[in-house]
Amino acid sequence: MGLFSIFKKKKQTSEALQKANKYQLGMKKTRSGLLSKLKNVLSGYDQVTEDLFDDLTDAFIMADIGVSTTLDFIEELKEDERVEGIHDPKELQPIIVDKMFELYLKNEIVDANLNLEKDGLSVLLFVGVNGVGKTTSIAKIAYRLKNEGKKILLAAGDTFRAGAIEQLEEWARRIGVDIVSKTSGSDPTSVIFDAIQKAKAGGYDCLLCDTAGRLQNKVNLMKELEKMHRVIEKEVPNGPQEVLLVIDATTGQNGLSQAEAFSEITNISGVVLTKLDGTSKGGIVLAIRDKFNIPIKFVGLGEGMEDLEYFDLEDYIYGLFVENDDE
Repeated sequence: MGLFSIFKKKKQTSEALQKANKYQLGMKKTRSGLLSKLKNVLSGYDQVTEDLFDDLTDAFIMADIGVSTTLDFIEELKEDERVEGIHDPKELQPIIVDKMFELYLKNEIVDANLNLEKDGLSVLLFVGVNGVGKTTSIAKIAYRLKNEGKKILLAAGDTFRAGAIEQLEEWARRIGVDIVSKTSGSDPTSVIFDAIQKAKAGGYDCLLCDTAGRLQNKVNLMKELEKMHRVIEKEVPNGPQEVLLVIDATTGQNGLSQAEAFSEITNISGVVLTKLDGTSKGGIVLAIRDKFNIPIKFVGLGEGMEDLEYFDLEDYIYGLFVENDDE
């Protein structure tokens, strides 16, 4: 536990401790895979060799950190001057942790908070393929923002998927927020336009917009999102404030393909990574950030309404490596 004492010291409030524990519990599957492989590799050698680095490469690729990201990571690890003086391979672990921080941060200040206007309306546009938990994520973020004192409006802009409108309407009812919706098959941009008018007239703080996830018809989807952007930009200063891509962490490399496809269609400002607690391959967080330079804004660490957490890099890496007596 000595390796993580610096994290422990920073967790001073009960809220911070609760969040850190949630990461620790939510990332148990990933940790049990990556940490055990890492320990086996480091303990299987009595000196630092090329074979050791090859085995580390395999372990990181298996954790869904991605091939290209892993290869770059291992090369930078080899070139780190601290590695030259190491005789016991176990001493590599704290350097690996440092390198993970560097990989994600890229010498930048990465803000996981939502870009919301202090005064006036903020529009959050959600994109992602069907089945990744997009509608549920919208509801959970709306619930969180409402609890933060924001006046929230939803827009049921996915007018094509069967049941999408009714699903979002039910979530709005459950969490006690308003919604603008039309009949199935309606022009989705008209839904967004009407929602913006209602939001401005009603003094709402945040408008959360669902969109279609028909990636198989990328040209139509791109045109649809372009229309939405034009309307939002015309009606809302600095809008949309966020374009959030929802990805299911359990889909692994398929999730990276989705990030690539949507990045070609629209400017993604952040990622909502659902079901991180349900995968042994949580390294996708690092792969997304490295490959697409997109920050993670939220991660799903459970099924409950409060289990979609703002992304915290320290809690994430702590969750990857902390060792418990009962594991």
